[in-house]
Parts: sequence; structure tokens; C-alpha cells
Amino acid sequence: MRRAGLMLIAAALSASIAACAADPFAGTWRLNVRKSKYIPGTCPRSMTIEMEVAGNGVRYASETTQADGRMTRARYTASYDGTEAIVMATAGLMAPVSLRRIDDRTVVASYMRGMQVIATSRQSVSKNGRLMTIVTVSPDQSGRSVTNIGVYERLPRPE
Repeated sequence: MRRAGLMLIAAALSASIAACAADPFAGTWRLNVRKSKYIPGTCPRSMTIEMEVAGNGVRYASETTQADGRMTRARYTASYDGTEAIVMATAGLMAPVSLRRIDDRTVVASYMRGMQVIATSRQSVSKNGRLMTIVTVSPDQSGRSVTNIGVYERLPRPE
């Protein structure tokens, strides 16, 4: 009986590890500026996102060269259960993010200020795992809601 219990625990751990390894978001992604659609003057010159599995969520790090040439970085570790996580950036703390996994290849990120959502990003990975599309809805300078679409290509994993 005890042996059967240990085997069940081992099988559950193996399945959990395999699920983490198969997370379609894990990897390094580079923005394809030509395929992306941003409001004029806001498209970054370049952006690289690295994501790795962290428990029931993700460890996220990005490096961006903004349209005006400034280099920015952002980092966070967040669970997919909707709990707010602190986002550290080049300029200090940013709006906290909460993540919700919709299905195997889709995550919605909500950025909060106080008790109000100020921006949302819907992140989707293609069936073949080569492209990630991030559709972000946020207010512009005048407060109007705008949509930007970033198309990212998965970089090969280092050997």
C-alpha cells in the first residue's frame, strides 16, 4: 500500500514537471516590428522577452529599446491565479500585474492602479509554438482606449 502511494506521488510529480516543461510561453521571444501594429510613434525599436516556468506561473523579464531610443527593462514573477505581482522596471515600481490562464496557449494580464484595471494584455501562442501575439488595450495620453498588437517570434533554445 505504501509503495503504491509513493508511486502515485512520483507519477504526479513527473506529470507536473512535464507540464511545466511543455508550457508554450516558456522561452525567449523577440518582437517582429514589421508584423506588429502599434499606434504611430509608440512601436519599440526592439524588444526581447524571456519567460520561464515558476511554480504555477511565470518568471518574466523584458528588455526594450523604446521608439525614442531609451532602453528599459521590466521583471516580475506571477502566478496564473490572478494574484497581483510587483513589476520592477528600469524606472522603479510599475503597475502591479495579475495573470489568468484562459487555456493552454492564452493568458490575460491585467495591470492595476488602485482597484482599477488600467491596461490588459491578451497573450496567445500559436499552435506550432513559434509565434506569440500580445494584444494590449490601454489609455493613450488623452485617456482614449487604444490597442497595440505585438507579434513575437520564438528564438531557438541554446544548445
